[in-house]
Amino acid sequence: MKAIGYKENLPIEDENSLQDIELNTPKATGKEILVEIKAISVNPADYKVRAGMPVEGDEWKVIGWDATGIVKEVGEEVTLFKAGDEVWYAGDFTRQGSYAQYQIVDERIVGKKPTSLSFPEAAALPLTSLTAYEMLFDRLQVSKDDASKSILVIGAAGGVGSILVQLAKKLTKLNIIGTASREETTNWLKELGADTVINHRNKLSEEFEKYNLPAPEYVVSLNATEHHVDEIVKLIKPQGKFGFIDDPKVLNVMPFKGKAVSTHIELMFTRSMFQTEDMIEQHNILNKVSELIDKGTIKTTLGENFGIINAENLRRAHAFLETGKAKGKIVLEGF
Repeated sequence: MKAIGYKENLPIEDENSLQDIELNTPKATGKEILVEIKAISVNPADYKVRAGMPVEGDEWKVIGWDATGIVKEVGEEVTLFKAGDEVWYAGDFTRQGSYAQYQIVDERIVGKKPTSLSFPEAAALPLTSLTAYEMLFDRLQVSKDDASKSILVIGAAGGVGSILVQLAKKLTKLNIIGTASREETTNWLKELGADTVINHRNKLSEEFEKYNLPAPEYVVSLNATEHHVDEIVKLIKPQGKFGFIDDPKVLNVMPFKGKAVSTHIELMFTRSMFQTEDMIEQHNILNKVSELIDKGTIKTTLGENFGIINAENLRRAHAFLETGKAKGKIVLEGF
């Protein structure tokens, strides 16, 4: 089968950073399904792993986690899917990824693809939907009925933010404050349901004062957490909840002690990495999101389609993501 992989951690400008290769098609066993990949999307996790995760031995490392496709075969213990089903998923950090014609994935982290979306449109959503849903309802335990509370979403126009804002708008009664820095992304967030959009290039506390905003009970930081943490400490309501998903080199949580703020890290790969008892919750979440999409409640966060799945186009996608200027998600389709 065709695939795209690497053997060395190289800058994306180097043609060897991602290469077109041929691998044997894997076989599904146990709870595994074999999926024929139809479309994928690219996430910050992709370029972080490509640049920083060494390959053991002389094997090719195939990355990529967001995918949509068609089930081609199932393992002997599979009960949730059958051959021919259209599926979507975000994969498993510890296994070979979706930059390939075929991929093995555990059925418990796979959902039914929304019927109202094309394969590329749907590919934009699995990883970000799982991350956003888990952050809101598993980590921060946001109430779905409390209309008196606010949530601040820092870096809200990216992949995770674009779906988190929609989920918060449709599934809760929270007042949603998103941050962006360009007119294009500000308008995008308002379209997705943000009640107020402030500029994260300015001091957040000054932006809150400018718009006369209440102290948020919840703060979610999706990027540049190190840069914003002092402002978050100032703004967040006493006994509030703070969550982040990025990888700050240093994050001192002690300033939160005075306000008794709980701090939460979200990583959607945890359930699959550790085969947790509630691993099937990712199957359930993806099916919930699929239903919301098919009802017209949530829309795809597809930003740009970079064409055929190959090394050249994936290098281009990684390079663009590394600029931090992406709006929504970058997808690729077919081989």
